Amino acid sequence: MTDGSRPSLFWFRRDLRLADNPALIAAAEAGPVLPVFVLDRALWDPAGPNRRAFLAAALDGLSEATGGSLLVVDGPPEAALVKLASAIGATEIHAAEDFGPYGRSRDQRVHEAAAAAGHSLVLTDSPYAVRPGSVFTGSGTSYKVFTPFFRSWKAHGWDNPSGLADVIWFDAPEELRSQQATIEKPSIDIAMPEATEAAAHDTLDGFLADGVGGYGTRRDLPAVEGTSRLSPYLKWGLIHPRQVLERLGGSPGEETFRSEICWREFYAEVLFNRPDSARAAYVQKMAAMEVDEGPETDQLFTAWADGQTGYPIVDAGMRQLLAEGWMHNRVRMIVASFLVKDLHIDWTRGARHFMCQLFDGDLASNNHGWQWVAGTGTDASPYFRIFNPISQGKKFDPDGAYVRRWVPEIAHLPDRSIHAPWTEKTGAPAAYPAPIVDHDEERKESLARYDRLKRNWA
Repeated sequence: MTDGSRPSLFWFRRDLRLADNPALIAAAEAGPVLPVFVLDRALWDPAGPNRRAFLAAALDGLSEATGGSLLVVDGPPEAALVKLASAIGATEIHAAEDFGPYGRSRDQRVHEAAAAAGHSLVLTDSPYAVRPGSVFTGSGTSYKVFTPFFRSWKAHGWDNPSGLADVIWFDAPEELRSQQATIEKPSIDIAMPEATEAAAHDTLDGFLADGVGGYGTRRDLPAVEGTSRLSPYLKWGLIHPRQVLERLGGSPGEETFRSEICWREFYAEVLFNRPDSARAAYVQKMAAMEVDEGPETDQLFTAWADGQTGYPIVDAGMRQLLAEGWMHNRVRMIVASFLVKDLHIDWTRGARHFMCQLFDGDLASNNHGWQWVAGTGTDASPYFRIFNPISQGKKFDPDGAYVRRWVPEIAHLPDRSIHAPWTEKTGAPAAYPAPIVDHDEERKESLARYDRLKRNWA
C-alpha cells in the first residue's frame, strides 16, 4: 500500500483479463487490490481435463500480467474469501456478477458470509454485453425465441469497452503467499490454444482481417477456417463480448457474426430465467420422450464418442473433438442429431460428454445447443427435423476434405462415395466400420416415438 487506503479483494472468475474489466476498475478505485482466484472444487472437479488445462494456463498468464500478485486459494469461496479479506483488513470483495444457477447460489453464500464478518461483496458488470434480465417482450416477459430477442438485444445496446484499470497491486504478506494453492494441471495430449488475453485479441484480429467477410457462408464449411475460434476466450473472459462487438461493422458477414455473439447471450438469458433447463428439458412435455439405455446402448454411445459409427461426417466430428478439444459448430449439430435421433440416447448424456472434452465448454451455450437439436428447448429445431448424416456431409463437405482429414482410413475414396463408403462397388475399406445403425430405419423409429409422445399430450 502506498496511500494509506484500505486494500480490497478482486475475485477473478470468468473475467481473466485486465482490460475492459469494470469490476476491477471499481476495486482499484477503492484502493490497492489483492487479485484472487478461488479454486472452487464444485466447478473444478467436474470439468474435463481440457477445460482445466486451459484454465490453469490462463491463470499462469494472469499471474504474470499482475506482476505475480495473483493469489490462488483452495476451498469453498464463502470461507476462503472472508478469511483473506479479514487477513488483509479489506472491507470489500469485488467481482463481476454471475448469472448461472450455481454462480448465483454461491454468490449469495459469499454475500451472507461476508456481511456476517463485516465485509461486503460488490458485484459490477457481467460476462455479457447485455446483462441477463435486461430485455423483455412487449408484455414484460422474458424472450423464448431468438429472433425477437436479437432485435431487442441490439436495440438495448451495450457500453463501450473501458480501458486498463489503474491498479496498485497489493503485496500480500508471506503468511498468505505460503497458502498459495497448487493447481493440478492435467497432462493432455492435444495442442491447446494459447490462453492469454493477448492471444484472444490476436485471434480476433486475424478473424476480422481474413474471416469475417465470408463468414455468412464459410462458417458452415468444416473443412475451412471459417469461424472465429474465439469461444474459449469468451468462456473465460480473456476477451469480453463488448470488445468484439465494438469492432464489428455493418457488412453481412459482420451482422451474421453479431447474431452468433447474441446466441451466446440468448442462452445465458434462458438459463437465467429457467435454471432447471441446464439439465432438464425446457419444453417439459418433451421430457417423456422414449430414450434407450442398457449395455447395447452403452456400446453405441462409445462408438459415437470414439468416432467409429461408420458415418464419416459424424466420425470426423467426434475425432476432431478428441484431437482438438473443439468441434466445428455445423458438425456439432450433426453429431448431436445422430446421438439423439439415430441412436435414441438422451441429449443430456451427449451434453456431458461435450462438456468433458471442450476447451470452450459453457453450460448455457452447450446444453441449450443440445436442446435445440433434441427439440426440447427454446427456439428448438422441431423433433421431426432429423439430420441425415450423408446429405449433411455432401452439402457442407462436398469434396470430403474435412472427412479425409479426420478419417484417413477412407481418404482414398472418390468424392461420390466419401460420405457413404459402403456404396463403393468393392465396399467400404476393411479398416473402417460398417454403419452401426441404418439411418433411414432409425429416422422412422424417432418419428414413431414422437407420434406416441404427442398422443399422450392430449
